Amino acid sequence: MLADYHMHTEFSDDSTCPMEKAIQTAIAKNFDEICFTEHIDYGVKTDLNCDCQKYLEKFTYYQKLFSPQIKLKFGMEFGMQTHTINQFAKIFASYPLDFIILSCHQVDNLEFWNQAFQQGKTQQKYNELYYQEILKIIQQYKDYCVLGHLDMINRYDQKGIYPFNKVFDLVNEILKQVINDHKGIEINTSCYRYGLKDLTPSVEILKLYKKLGGDIITIGSDGHDVDQYGFKIQETKQILKDLGFKYIYTFDKMKPIAHTI
Repeated sequence: MLADYHMHTEFSDDSTCPMEKAIQTAIAKNFDEICFTEHIDYGVKTDLNCDCQKYLEKFTYYQKLFSPQIKLKFGMEFGMQTHTINQFAKIFASYPLDFIILSCHQVDNLEFWNQAFQQGKTQQKYNELYYQEILKIIQQYKDYCVLGHLDMINRYDQKGIYPFNKVFDLVNEILKQVINDHKGIEINTSCYRYGLKDLTPSVEILKLYKKLGGDIITIGSDGHDVDQYGFKIQETKQILKDLGFKYIYTFDKMKPIAHTI
């Protein structure tokens, strides 16, 4: 099974790639299945959020058109904050979703990529607040499939990678909650194109997840254009196998499906 479970197209504010072109690219790269995960980030993007109805209409059209060649799944990436949970609950109730990535892209409406969240805080403070926000969200919200790029804060930490042992207790609690709720985590292969020295999430987090009994893992490129779709997914599957994981997962109507690596 070769699947990319984190793809953005013209329906995400940070991509201009037509959905049809993304599908054709995946077919050319011999993917069996892909899942579109268009962005919604209440509290930050306002009018830039995905037009869900138009997204569904175009997805449905292409799903039928390309069904003999590739399996397409309808997903979204929820960039959630504790104060936006109710807004996402309404979206979930309104659309026939196969898959949801629950991500944390901002806290208190302050984004990470532009350093607005980190500004005026110590490295310890913004790292702790980041993981605390994720933990509070998943303690309250359950309609998701996997946590996206769990240690994404590392991508935008201009002070370097904060030592894992200093956030171990928080990450441990997050992973225990994920496992208890029968959810999963993703490996986000954007780590390669961002030039990070580790996976996202880190190998340490993956080992801890496995030690705690975690099993459900998806792999996604977080791609926004043709040169990014499917990037390093095959190689990442091998890394998972070397770490002792036996399966990667796809989803159908929010239900996990295991595939032997």
